Amino acid sequence: MRRQLRVLAATLALAACHAPIQSSPAPARVPPAWSRSADIYEVNIRQYTPEGTFAAFQRHLPRLRALGVDILWIMPVQPIGKVNRKGPLGSPYSIADYTAINPEYGSADDFRRVVDEAHRLGMHVILDWVANHTAFDNRWVYEHRGWYVLRPDGSISNARDNEGHETDWTDVAELNYDNPDMRREMIADMRWWLENMHIDGFRCDVALGVPMDFWNDARRELAAVRPDIFMLAEAESPVLYSAFDMSYGWEFHHLLNELAQGKQGTEALDQYLAQQRATYPPDAYRMYFTSNHDENAWNGTEFERMGTNMFPAFVLAATMQSSMPLLYTGQEVSNRKRLRFFDKDTVNWNGPSLAPFYHSMFELKHGEEALANGAWGGAQASLTTDGGSRVYAFSRNRGASRVVVAVNFGDTAVTARYDGLRQPGSYIDWFTRDTARLDSSGRIGIPAHGYRIFVGDSSKR
Repeated sequence: MRRQLRVLAATLALAACHAPIQSSPAPARVPPAWSRSADIYEVNIRQYTPEGTFAAFQRHLPRLRALGVDILWIMPVQPIGKVNRKGPLGSPYSIADYTAINPEYGSADDFRRVVDEAHRLGMHVILDWVANHTAFDNRWVYEHRGWYVLRPDGSISNARDNEGHETDWTDVAELNYDNPDMRREMIADMRWWLENMHIDGFRCDVALGVPMDFWNDARRELAAVRPDIFMLAEAESPVLYSAFDMSYGWEFHHLLNELAQGKQGTEALDQYLAQQRATYPPDAYRMYFTSNHDENAWNGTEFERMGTNMFPAFVLAATMQSSMPLLYTGQEVSNRKRLRFFDKDTVNWNGPSLAPFYHSMFELKHGEEALANGAWGGAQASLTTDGGSRVYAFSRNRGASRVVVAVNFGDTAVTARYDGLRQPGSYIDWFTRDTARLDSSGRIGIPAHGYRIFVGDSSKR
């Protein structure tokens, strides 16, 4: 669900406005071992194929595994509300029944087959979960009116923004987390998906619209069913990490847009990194991206927002400290459409393939311990360069793994002098496979709107 206010101060203020029902100590949270070098791919079932079904999507699973995808995040698959529906098909985030399947996508058995096949291929599956609100024709509206936020006249409120004001999302009704019965039922419904559909976790929509003590309770109870559960929050705040393994990197995404457009210089990357280190726990995963369903639908494709600078932007999203990179439906075939949010709008799978680029980035992440997620990766050390405010370079090392990254957001190729490489020696150019000697200081040629990545030569370790 789209939210316009994503800044840290607003989300912290929102979290503070919810008084917990009772003291709820944070559960022990350790990201599952299978997630520590993982990437993530967002699946828009409605727009993925002309059929828009689970069965049609399932045929893509071998291709996605070959691309290097580890985690499939599937957008909501439950029935969509009809009351106050927006557009012909409605928003997937308007949930009419938490434990049912949208018949437009197929059956429960069809969904289970997708999960089972993904698991067989070595991937994990997380489901988009909408805990902040429901459709206005969810049965809860008729059976449990007290489970919703009510206006002074007794009518049910629309979904609210980060400041508590009603939004124009008139198709969804705000839930009342002061009600303990609703909380229990919400967790029971989440547990149903673990027990019956065998998913591996949840991406939680508008996560800071829900009190943290609820998420702590949910994490504890869900982990009893699935000890290695994975939880992703659609929000950005350090308070999330008592219950969640990963949060959105909205601030970093906006910075990438501004770098690509020349509105900020690369010195802002060091400022961002310093702020993150001071604010977030060391084991916090951050999800970095150049597109997702919100950005694509409302702000445009990565080509609109970043042009050819989408390539160095994604390189940073995949290699910066703590990052788990996200790829959205169709990015691998240069999707240039703003996929409609409330109607059918199939991806054109015949677009120019970028699969080799994204596969290379995922393969790099899988193979280099220095690029692992959270505390399992290496610390990032910026390299001093003379390339100006359009060039940025850094190294990351952990154990025998050494990685050097250099990007150029400028319109002309540069041969940038760098200084401060802590582990000089023999390296391999990741994309050409040529060997190179990188001394503690030297020069790196970087194409316009381009990138260079070097990894330590394992034969010389």
